Amino acid sequence: MRLRLFLALLACLLSSVTSAVESRTAEPSVLADDPLWLALLHFNRGATVHSRGETYVDDESFFLSETGAVDPLAELQANISAMRAQGSEVRCRFPARYQFLARKLGWAESDGLAHCAELQEWLGQIPDKRVVLVFPASYLNSPSSMFGHTLIRLDDAENPDSVWHSWAVNFGAAVGPEDNSILYVYRGLAGGYPGRFVIVPYATKIQEYSHLENRDIWEYTLDLSPAQIRRMILHLWELRDVNFDYYFFDENCSYRLLELIDVVEPGMTLVDGFRLAEPPVNTVRALYKKELVRERVYRPSKAAQLDAERQAMDAGQQKLVKRLMADPSVAKGPVFSAYDEAERHRMALLAYQVLRFRHRNDERDPEVAARSLALLKVVNANAYEGELTVPTPVPPERGHGTQMLSLGAGQLESQDFGELGYRFTYHDLIDRDTGFLRGAQIEGIDLHLRSTESDDLKLESADIVHIRSLSPRNRLIKPISWFVHGGLERALAGERKRLVRFVQGGPGVTWQAGNFMPYGFLTARLENNSAYSSFLEPGGGAQAGLLWYLPRAQVNAGGEGYYFANDEYRHRQFLRINVPLGRQSAIRAEWQRDGWRGDNDKGFSLTWRQFFN
Repeated sequence: MRLRLFLALLACLLSSVTSAVESRTAEPSVLADDPLWLALLHFNRGATVHSRGETYVDDESFFLSETGAVDPLAELQANISAMRAQGSEVRCRFPARYQFLARKLGWAESDGLAHCAELQEWLGQIPDKRVVLVFPASYLNSPSSMFGHTLIRLDDAENPDSVWHSWAVNFGAAVGPEDNSILYVYRGLAGGYPGRFVIVPYATKIQEYSHLENRDIWEYTLDLSPAQIRRMILHLWELRDVNFDYYFFDENCSYRLLELIDVVEPGMTLVDGFRLAEPPVNTVRALYKKELVRERVYRPSKAAQLDAERQAMDAGQQKLVKRLMADPSVAKGPVFSAYDEAERHRMALLAYQVLRFRHRNDERDPEVAARSLALLKVVNANAYEGELTVPTPVPPERGHGTQMLSLGAGQLESQDFGELGYRFTYHDLIDRDTGFLRGAQIEGIDLHLRSTESDDLKLESADIVHIRSLSPRNRLIKPISWFVHGGLERALAGERKRLVRFVQGGPGVTWQAGNFMPYGFLTARLENNSAYSSFLEPGGGAQAGLLWYLPRAQVNAGGEGYYFANDEYRHRQFLRINVPLGRQSAIRAEWQRDGWRGDNDKGFSLTWRQFFN
């Protein structure tokens, strides 16, 4: 009897304590600091430099309180007041907020949104069985896609292998039709665009990617429960036509998607910690760190598929494919007929696909259409079973970090020096290529400080941007390589070297033979040099070089020369060897000779390079 009385008293005590705790956690001042509430309002908790301590949302319609953009407690109280009544239309406008409040305050949750006809109709159209992060890899010929891109795909589990029933969730800058690439980069860096979430059928999004055929796609299925997926979808309803500030480096598509995923689970903290930039690959790494990735799928680009088919053929077959593209009647000749049926099918199919790929963005040409139809007839006349499998490359998240610190020493002529470097982003031609596309370079804000025996520490160079796209040519596809490079560097100015401001670039060609990639460029340069009479001195020249990818090192050798309008001449030769010591570190050796009319100097250096995210 005493034991029963003791247990009853203990139960009452525990009930009282639990009720007190629940009452305390339901107080507005406590709820306003709840991670989920702050995530629903998109408050910056110190992750980026913009709007710190305030919401990222730049839209008054997103808040019920006049001070809601800076005061989560005031916004919470305004929402409680507006949503308390059954049948409130505010519930329909902010269903994810209502769901949060209903659970915390004990309101009816099951039928609290039943009166929201427009919301219910929209929910019936949105697939809600699977969430996939889609990462189209970087594409250098589009400024908005240089670092890759991320979007979310909502799938219908009844047909998981088809994208035709899927919807895409994309965040991007609202760019006007009059904005060119240079204006896009400038306004994107300065926050001159509003950013918005857009939800459209996935097939429509694919059609908008005019360059998608050139980009490998990585798909990461997220390990989310049905309740978490529903919370994400309800919040997407709240974000319709809502403006955010858009910044190219940090508050971009990838950061916004991390914020969206952060909503699915209180305390997920995907966006905690300060970041200077949020490249798409770091979004993937953040999801792996939180163990949110259930499956990874690689979908090769059309260009990768065609190149794999080409490499599977010998030189004679490739030449025959090229002849078929120009004249399908070659298929009636003895050379083509000498191959077996399966090989004839493969060659004709490759000729057809490359022909269509070359002209994919052109207006319809009757002559090209006629050749395509003739090649299709050859394909159908030769049966073939099986499909070539494109090798899966190393996924991008396994590459080195996006930022880099370096410490080095060397000698220029007879003078020793020490050097400190920092690169904001991203990858150069001879960095460890695991997880990166060979021949692709994107460097932004690459700084080098140097101290010599006779001089204190001073700026040696500052590359604002250095982008190179080395696209190898082959018998069937002949892309144009290109580069653009701008910043400050030390060059001859009068009797001594001074910092000069410059921008240079030009088109070129690249070839590939195994692990060798020779290349050449025609170049133009504008230079602001204090020793020249003109404010901007134009020059022209050429560059040539060789990339060599060894199993344990990467090598780049080459040279360049410029002749300026004022009769000045300058040239450079170099050899760089990069030896990775692991995923996040490397040693780089460099020899360089700079020459000008009547003189030159030579130097070498050895540098430790450490990468981090």
